[in-house]
Amino acid sequence: MLRRSAISLFLVLVGISGWGRTRPHYGGTLRVEVAGDGVTSPDATFLHLVLDGLTRSGSDGSLQPALATEWKPTNGDRRWEFTLRERVSFHNGFPLTADRVVASLTQDCNGVCPWGSLRANGSTLIFTSDAPMPELPWLLAEDRFLIRLMDAGDGKEPPCCIGTGPFQITDHHGPTTILNANENYWAGRPYADSIELATGRTVRDQWLDLSVGRADVVQVPPEELRLAQQQRMSLLSSPPVDLLALEISTNGVLANQSLRAAISLAIDRAALFNVIFQKQGEITASILPQELSGYAFLFPAERDLAKSQDLHGGVKPPTLSLGLQGAGSMQLAAQRIALNLREAGFDVQVTGAPHADLMLRSIPLASADPVAALDSVLRASGEPAPLAATSPTALYRAEHDFLDRKTLVPLLDLPRAYAVGTRVRDLTLGSDGAPDLANAWLEAAQ
Repeated sequence: MLRRSAISLFLVLVGISGWGRTRPHYGGTLRVEVAGDGVTSPDATFLHLVLDGLTRSGSDGSLQPALATEWKPTNGDRRWEFTLRERVSFHNGFPLTADRVVASLTQDCNGVCPWGSLRANGSTLIFTSDAPMPELPWLLAEDRFLIRLMDAGDGKEPPCCIGTGPFQITDHHGPTTILNANENYWAGRPYADSIELATGRTVRDQWLDLSVGRADVVQVPPEELRLAQQQRMSLLSSPPVDLLALEISTNGVLANQSLRAAISLAIDRAALFNVIFQKQGEITASILPQELSGYAFLFPAERDLAKSQDLHGGVKPPTLSLGLQGAGSMQLAAQRIALNLREAGFDVQVTGAPHADLMLRSIPLASADPVAALDSVLRASGEPAPLAATSPTALYRAEHDFLDRKTLVPLLDLPRAYAVGTRVRDLTLGSDGAPDLANAWLEAAQ
């Protein structure tokens, strides 16, 4: 009996000790390294740490309240009312008001908004449009509609990124940005006291810093995932959230839709997938991934060089320029595409120019909702009208009709991935593939 009691007491003490070691706690500095711009540009990876939207997408892909606590449509989804959360302040102490939200959203969409008009009415925001806007709450969860302070009170635009988010920028010099925890964050203070974000770091340098304990979270490009697995890194990988696509101009000789179709048929997606991106992600000829739409398989993705040459008609157009966003694997992919097109009879030169006849881009699929995701991509490609489609059949038709113009050629759906150091706990990826640093915590040093 005594022995049984002693064993029970021992197990209880071990359980308490283990619980104490793994219990989330506050403190410490998360050291994060990325290749691009982490927080200060409009499309920065970690902008959501500083800015909030009216709504947000949860890690499970559900739509959740953020700066707006509720919303309701009227007039057949042509009018929406969003009620602002009370007692929320920007990082500089200015209160969040409907007028300040209107100023931010009006600036963000730069005159091309998915709504017709927006006005403040007390603590309510009223969006109206001549066309139905069934996906407006989902669209407002995208990073492009995060709310920032536009007027510091002196008539001048304040420094970058004064928001209401879980962290605030306290120092930004060169490639290093320091973000401190927002003690008064409406959703609760983040666990880490601060984040030290180093930008412009090569993948090689990021991985070296992680291996020697100088970094806690680093990027793993899709083409490096297999190598990271072989090196037994602790990895977090998302489903496909980035669309690798080729944009084709409609100027000059490329105003001919048959030539654009010939270009699309000449690309060998399998080579990009197998060789450049090491079989990570998925081959696609659709904008939306299969798991999001259910119909991606209906778009043929096979290369047809013979048909490409037939459409080409034997006429040699002038030299085409092929630009790209990014480096590394994007450069290799552009070179592979240029080779494919030369085999089809096109003269193509890869260039670093910002404007080119062809442009290889990585397009974020900004929403876990298929209608909102497609709407976002179409708008980024110059389609001003909002999607009225909500059924899978109507959505497929809208995507098919757009892709049939051959101005955007989907190639691959790619994941996002990060490697995590040994002291990081409870780090997860959001539905957009971004790490949720606000809810991660650091194991105390032993």
